Amino acid sequence: MSMIDPTARIEDGAVIGEGTSVGPYCIIGPNVVIGANCRLIAHVNVTGQTTIGAGCTIYPFASLGAPPQILNLHDTGRLRIGDGCTIRESVTMNSGSPKGGGLTTVGDRGYFMNCAHVGHDCHVGNDVIFATSATLGGHCEIGDFVFIGGLSAVHQFTRIGPQVMVGGVCGVRGDVIPFGLVNGQYASLEGLNIIGMKRRQFTKARLAAVRSFYQKLFHGPGIFAERLAAVQPLAASDPAIGEILTFIGNGAHRALCLPAGDRDKH
Repeated sequence: MSMIDPTARIEDGAVIGEGTSVGPYCIIGPNVVIGANCRLIAHVNVTGQTTIGAGCTIYPFASLGAPPQILNLHDTGRLRIGDGCTIRESVTMNSGSPKGGGLTTVGDRGYFMNCAHVGHDCHVGNDVIFATSATLGGHCEIGDFVFIGGLSAVHQFTRIGPQVMVGGVCGVRGDVIPFGLVNGQYASLEGLNIIGMKRRQFTKARLAAVRSFYQKLFHGPGIFAERLAAVQPLAASDPAIGEILTFIGNGAHRALCLPAGDRDKH
């Protein structure tokens, strides 16, 4: 049985899942679907064509499904949030836009700290952590198990691969390879997210192989394009190496985030 506070306003057409509680002063729009066993604590605004999965907890003043923050916007799309997410105070997630495919997606088990923002047409993976005020511009792609530090901002159309760690107070302007560790005011690649890789059960042998590949690609002799061509045969030696090379090859909108000393050689 759903529990609805008498001060909440739920418009006709909204679907509230079994066991979900909607706290004081929440506002739920007519095209919203909320899954089972969610908890909207208080003062939550869910609007637009928004679907929220089961088992999510949403804290006061979160705003989910509002239109994209685009000038001259004439139509809005959808927002889809997965299961088991925790969305803290004042988090904002915008719906998709007509020019971006019309859909913003957030995966399962994400933890979004206060004031984090997911812009229009972003696609965010599973098991991510966005620290306080972590911000995505529109059309970003964020892989699984990504951590974005507090007060960091990701430029629109940027891709961040799986298992990346972004430090605090970073401006991320380039695509970040899977398993990368980036830091600095204008984010630079500082190495691999070894702690995260160990948590994902990488063996010592695999860690050594990926580290060796990383050194050859980012710190070997010559310019980056030459080094990239030289390491292509290593793609089959480890799945992580293949994933990094595929990610680099699929780049379209943004330059690659490189170590600080290699930017002028790209």
